[in-house]
Amino acid sequence: MNKIDIEVSEVGPRDGLQSISQIMPTEAKKRWIKALALAGIPEIEVGSFVPVRIFPQFADMMEVAQYARTIEGLKVAVLVPNLKGAENAIKADVHKLTIPLSVSETHSLRNVNRTHEQMLDEVKSIVNLIRQLPVDERPVIEGALSTAFGCTIEGSVPEDRVVELAEALMEAGCDEVGLSDTTGYANPVQVKRLIGKVWTAIGREHLTGIHLHNTRGQGLANVLAAVEVGLTTIDSSMGGIGGCPAAPGASGNIVTEDLVFLLEAMGLKTGIDFDKLMAARNVVATALPDVELYGFTPDAGLPLS
Repeated sequence: MNKIDIEVSEVGPRDGLQSISQIMPTEAKKRWIKALALAGIPEIEVGSFVPVRIFPQFADMMEVAQYARTIEGLKVAVLVPNLKGAENAIKADVHKLTIPLSVSETHSLRNVNRTHEQMLDEVKSIVNLIRQLPVDERPVIEGALSTAFGCTIEGSVPEDRVVELAEALMEAGCDEVGLSDTTGYANPVQVKRLIGKVWTAIGREHLTGIHLHNTRGQGLANVLAAVEVGLTTIDSSMGGIGGCPAAPGASGNIVTEDLVFLLEAMGLKTGIDFDKLMAARNVVATALPDVELYGFTPDAGLPLS
């Protein structure tokens, strides 16, 4: 297997689809995930185990997750907001559970209807559940610090609070934490500074990835900042679709296609084949004809070599 310098974690099937009213057919989701894996995407967040009445998009979550697990070499991740979601994720035998904890408590109440204290208790319950499994069958538990760089409801978010909650997630039993620019507020200087503060508090090995939005056009600049300081996993969404329904105006994930071009052009290996990545984009365009797909690289094409 070829060495990968930066791991691109595709979140389109989860973060992309959660904000779209048109339901993507189950078979199309499977074709999309398969196409992404064939392109060399190493990790895919295939959806969320959430109440169907709130997110009908994920009514087929169990079937999709179980299908993804049949794809050799693919790391299958899901988002779980509570213990019930974790129980279903374990049944699906996924590799990774991401639990969202909003640094903005107002956002947390809107997003998962829980305070910080309640969410940390939920994390502890999920950890206890997973620790009942044999060691070699336990999924990785990531605590995702949402609104880590600012909130469209509360405004600025104290960096010390981000650090405190990162420490609390680790104490609750998470294997790692991730920083999420849910609202597209971050800038490169802030990204570097906050990564450093969290590293100092919990150790570099427990923060390796970041989730960035391009709401204000800073997405790839923030990627560069994160990579320069040493993060090795970047979340992105094919076509830049998605956002956070609980945060007004929080649109625009960074575009997977543009991210891959940036990293490869810089000489950083992603293990991703661009032609096959475009084939995966075509699956989305066909299945969701009314959804606008973004990306400069797909429009311009690759430069002549």
